[in-house]
Formats: sequence, structure tokens, C-alpha cells
Amino acid sequence: MKRYCIKCETGRVEFLDILYEIDSGYMTRVVRVKDGYEKIIEEFMPYHLFDLCIKTGYLYEMKEAASSVA
Repeated sequence: MKRYCIKCETGRVEFLDILYEIDSGYMTRVVRVKDGYEKIIEEFMPYHLFDLCIKTGYLYEMKEAASSVA
């Protein structure tokens, strides 16, 4: 599983984990942490949207090994 940071406002921490790949994209888990509260959403992301997020810098791969959040 790869983990990516999501560009967000100061005081928030947001991650996107790629759970697995399917024909037209990725099944992802988005983890948002703010003020000690954690929100987890699992959803599909098509390849073209993922590539656009990487190219624009909205998502960037974490340097360290990913660990399980859930």
C-alpha cells in the first residue's frame, strides 16, 4: 500500500492510501485529522484524476514507509 500526503490547510493532516488497483483506477482510503478528530473515507479514484493530482502537487508521495492507520 502506498501513502500520499494531501495538500491542505495549516492545522490539518490528510493522507490518501491506495488500497488496491482495479481496471480504471484505484480504490483509496482518505484519512483526515483535525483537532484530534479522525475521519476516514474509502472511495474510487480514476487514473486520470490521480495523475492530475500528482502533476499539480495536490498529492505527493511520502518518503517514509507507510503504516496502517485503521
